[in-house]
Amino acid sequence: MIGQIKTALEQSGIEEYRITESVQESLECFFIRKRLDQKRRTDLTDYSVTVFRPFEKDGQKMLGSSTVNIHPGMEEKEMTDALQDAYGAAALVCNPYYELTKGKKEEMVPAEGRFAGRSLEESTRQMLEALYAADNRKGVFINSAEIFARRVVCHIVNSQGVDVSYETYLVSGEYVVQCTEPQDVETYHRFAYRDAQTEQLRRQVEEALSMTQARAKAVKAPKAGEYSIILSGEQVREVLSYYLGRSQTGMVYQKYSNYEVGAPVQGQEIQGDAITIELKAKEPYSGEGIPMKDRILMEKGTLKTLHGGSRFAYYLGIEPTGDYRCISVPEGSRTLEEMKSEPYLHIVSFSDFQMDDFSGYFGGEIRLAFWYDGETVTPVTGGSVNGSILEVQGRMTFSRERYQDENYDGPYAVRIEGVKVAGE
Repeated sequence: MIGQIKTALEQSGIEEYRITESVQESLECFFIRKRLDQKRRTDLTDYSVTVFRPFEKDGQKMLGSSTVNIHPGMEEKEMTDALQDAYGAAALVCNPYYELTKGKKEEMVPAEGRFAGRSLEESTRQMLEALYAADNRKGVFINSAEIFARRVVCHIVNSQGVDVSYETYLVSGEYVVQCTEPQDVETYHRFAYRDAQTEQLRRQVEEALSMTQARAKAVKAPKAGEYSIILSGEQVREVLSYYLGRSQTGMVYQKYSNYEVGAPVQGQEIQGDAITIELKAKEPYSGEGIPMKDRILMEKGTLKTLHGGSRFAYYLGIEPTGDYRCISVPEGSRTLEEMKSEPYLHIVSFSDFQMDDFSGYFGGEIRLAFWYDGETVTPVTGGSVNGSILEVQGRMTFSRERYQDENYDGPYAVRIEGVKVAGE
C-alpha cells in the first residue's frame, strides 16, 4: 500500500511527503462486577499522509503542509484526488520554511517488556487478575470495568530517506468503584501500562476501594483558607507536566514560554526539593521519524533541554528531539509518613485537576480529601484548590514512595505549602 501511495504522490507532482502506516490489533473486554459482559477484537490498518508544499510569499520562503487519511479500499483515482486536495490546502498554510527529518532505512525495533511476545488475551488475563485481586471487601466493590489491550506496528516513511518502524504494546482500562453505606457513591478510576505492572495496579485498586469508602462517609467541605496540601498519584505527574510543557520548542519559539537552557526554571530560592526530571523515550522514533532517546530535561531546578519536532527546532537553530510525553523523576526527600506528621489536607480525588502550562495556575474541585488538624484525620468533600506553581515551586517536597503509569515514573506524593482552598 505504501508503494501505491508513493506512486500516487509522484503522479500528482508532490515531492515532499511523510507516510505513516499504523497496523493495530486490539482486544476490548467489558465487565459487570467480575462477569465478562462483552468481548470485542479488532484489526485495523490506517495510512496517514502529510504532504508538504514549498512556496514563496512576500519574498520569504514558506513550507505549507496538510494531512489526509488514506484507506486501504480506496480506488487509485480517489486516492490521487485526496492527495491533490491536500496539496492544494497546503498552499494556504503559511509556515516559514523548515527542513524535514532526514534518515535512512532502519531495521524494525520490536517491543520490550512483559507484554511483548504474548497474545493480547494473555496480557488481558494477567492485568484482569491484578485488577480484581483486592476486590474482596464488604460494602465496597468494583461494579464495572473495561480493559483494552493493544499492539501497534508503526511504519514511517518520508521523502528525505526516513524508513523506520517499531512495535508497541499498551494495556489500559477504566473501572468504577461503588460503596453503598452510609451513602451510595461511585468513583471513577483509570490505568494505562506499557509493561505488566501488576503490583502497581493491585495497589491502585486497594487505594481506590479505601478512598471510595471514605468518600461515602464524607459530608462536609474543608474550611476556606490556606493549607499545606498533599497531592498523590497522577496529580503529581500533572503538576510536573508544567515543566514538560514550558520546555517545548513550540512554546518557546512562539514566546509563550521564556525557558532557555541553563535557566533556573524552579526559581532562585529552593527551600524544598530541587527537581530533576528525565525525559523518557517510550517509542524509538517520533511521529516524524526522529530517533528518540532518554534525555535530562532539568537537573536540580536548572533546565538542560528544549524538546520538540523538526519545525520549531529548525526555527530555534537547535537539534530536533521529537516530542516527549513520559517523564521519570528521582525519589523525594521525605517519606509519606513524614509528610503527614504536621497538619495537611491530602486531596486524593478531584472532579478534574488541571495544570495550565501558560499561566502556571493549577487546581480543581475536591471530590475527596483528608484533613489532619494535628490530632484527628477527617474525610471532607467539596470546595476547590486554586494555586500557582510559580508561587509555591520552591516549597515543594516529594515522597520517597513511588508511583508508575504509562507516562510517569516518580514520587507518589508531593507536599505543597501555602495553597489557597475555597470551602466553607
